[in-house]
Amino acid sequence: MTAWEVWYDDAPIHVQSANWSGDITGPARKLDVSLVNTTDGRRKAFPIELGKELRLYSDGKELFRGLSFTHQIDDRGNMSVTAYDDNIYLTKNQDTQIFRNMTASAIVKKLCGEFGVPVGQIDDTGYVIPKLVLRDKTLWDMMITALTVTQKQTGRRYFICSKEGKLHLLARKEQPVRWVLENGVNLLSASYSQSIEDMRTQVKVIGGDEKKKQYVAVVKNEELIKRFGIMQHLENADNDATKSQVEQLAKQLLKDLGTINDDASIEALGISEVYAGTGVYVQESMTEIIGGYYVSVDSHTFEGAKHTMSLTLSATDDLPTIEYEPPPEPKEKKKKGRKGRESVVDKIFKDVKPRGT
Repeated sequence: MTAWEVWYDDAPIHVQSANWSGDITGPARKLDVSLVNTTDGRRKAFPIELGKELRLYSDGKELFRGLSFTHQIDDRGNMSVTAYDDNIYLTKNQDTQIFRNMTASAIVKKLCGEFGVPVGQIDDTGYVIPKLVLRDKTLWDMMITALTVTQKQTGRRYFICSKEGKLHLLARKEQPVRWVLENGVNLLSASYSQSIEDMRTQVKVIGGDEKKKQYVAVVKNEELIKRFGIMQHLENADNDATKSQVEQLAKQLLKDLGTINDDASIEALGISEVYAGTGVYVQESMTEIIGGYYVSVDSHTFEGAKHTMSLTLSATDDLPTIEYEPPPEPKEKKKKGRKGRESVVDKIFKDVKPRGT
């Protein structure tokens, strides 16, 4: 039996159900609660205000902390409230920024400082990005773009989350699988699919300055080519990329793209420690979902004494990525000579003849 409760504005409230959910492709987790906010059927029992804090606890542990963004009530007093954690502000702010010689972690700190987002642990991403020009982007898109550039160059992966009201940037590490979901035990239903739609068996990277020295690296996965044929990904590296950087990028891209995507959807008895970004081990005989998987989407439902969860699983650690495309450089204005527009001096002396003529 799970003991859970929702607090609103620093006080517990009685709700009928709560749904706590998240997705690795978005920055914020969400809490939806349903309650009857009346005692006499004619007026509200207590006011619910936008911007007030909601928290979700399970067995005394805080699972969620965020602010109410929407609420709705009908004539019978049935009310619903939706709250998001503080990372929602990463999608509510848009800007244009230029970053020079900064790591992704430094970019995250800078943006959070400028827009008042509280920060917790920020792991150093190491790689110094020479230049990023990001126009009309949300803070989330800027951060993910910087992390994508870092991942493509180094292979290291990082993710953003919210804990106790603060943004954290954490290195993705191999996770020991602590939870087993098994049919006949705690697994309620399951479905499974596989796809090679996004797989690539060969990668070609072009880098360097085409006017000076250009480098081309082609790497292949012979085993996948023999099985599925040639499917090539083309990537353009920075103009100032070295030969070793181009080769390193090609190898890392093939490692990332040379995989079969498989997805599993399951419903199981709820475990509060299982949410988007964590790992689970699944055993289901009909779908043959057997092995370790990452949770990419989760939805936990609390109702009465019952806690269930719906999970979307992936065999690969598919953190969000946004490819960086440098904006076009402004063209230099051509200087006009004698054949172009006349200067003021030219006009003054246009009809003046040399002495002696």
